Amino acid sequence: MSTPTEILVSQPTAADAAHAPELPQIDDPQKVAPKDARALSALFFERLQVLEEGTHAYQYARNTLIEMNLSLVHFAAKRFRNRGSGEMEDIVQVGTIGLIKAIDRFELSREVEFTSFAIPYIVGEIKRFFRDSTWAVHVPRRLQELRVTLAKAKEELAGRLDRDPTVGELAAHLGLTDEEVVEGLIASNGYTAGSLDLPIGTEQNSAETITYGDIKGDLDPAIELVENLHALAPLLEGLGDRDREIVAMRFGQELTQAQIGERLGISQMHVSRLLNRLLTQLRKNMLAPN
Repeated sequence: MSTPTEILVSQPTAADAAHAPELPQIDDPQKVAPKDARALSALFFERLQVLEEGTHAYQYARNTLIEMNLSLVHFAAKRFRNRGSGEMEDIVQVGTIGLIKAIDRFELSREVEFTSFAIPYIVGEIKRFFRDSTWAVHVPRRLQELRVTLAKAKEELAGRLDRDPTVGELAAHLGLTDEEVVEGLIASNGYTAGSLDLPIGTEQNSAETITYGDIKGDLDPAIELVENLHALAPLLEGLGDRDREIVAMRFGQELTQAQIGERLGISQMHVSRLLNRLLTQLRKNMLAPN
C-alpha cells in the first residue's frame, strides 16, 4: 500500500526527461513571431516541467519562454501609455515581472492557452506599480527627479549635521537656488495624498478629534441656486405680468399665500392653485431637453 507521501509527491524522473521532446535552439527568441511563439511555448513548457531546476537546460527553457513572450508585455503595456506616470520602459520592466510569475506558475494541465493565463498577471503587476508609485498630483518630470535628489541630499546632510538641513544648506550642497529647492520640496507633497479623515490634533478640554475634512471647504449650496436661477431667468420672462408678479412676491419677497391674496384681491386658495400651475409649468420647461 502506498504511503501518503508517495501519493502526494510526484517528482520528474530521469526517464521523464529522457522521453520529453528535445528543444530547438533559438538564437534570438524575441524575433519569433507571436503565432510561432504560441506553438513553441507549449513545447518549452512540456520540457520545462520535467527538467531539474538550476540546470543549464532548465534555465535555457525558462529564459527562452520569457523572451519569446515579451510581446505579451508590450501588448498589455500599450493600454497604460497615456496614464501620465512612469516611462514606458518602466512599465515594460514591471510587466515582465508579471510575465515571469505567470511562466513559473503555469501548468499544461490547466488546458488553457498561456496567453490567456499570462495577461492577467502582467496587467495586475502594472496596475500594482501605478497604485504604489504614481504621484497623487501630476508634476513635471523635472520636479519628480528633483524630489529624489532632495531626499538623498537631506539624508546625507542630516547624517553630517545631526539635524534636518535648512533650505539654504540644501541649495548650497546641490548647487541650486533657494527658490529651486523650495519648489522641489513643495512638489514632493504631490507624491502622496492624505486622507481627509486624518486627525490633525484635538482641542484642549475636548474629546472631539479635528480632521482635515473638518477644516476643508465643501460644496456651496448657493452655487446650485445660482445655476438654477440662471436657467430660470429666461423662463420667467415668458410669463405674463401677473404670473411673474406672483412668483416675485412668493419667492422674492417671501410673502405668504394669504398676503399675496390680499394684495391681488383674490382668495388664498386661488393663489395656491395659481402657484401650483406656475411651478408645474416652470419645472416642466426647465427639465425639457434643449
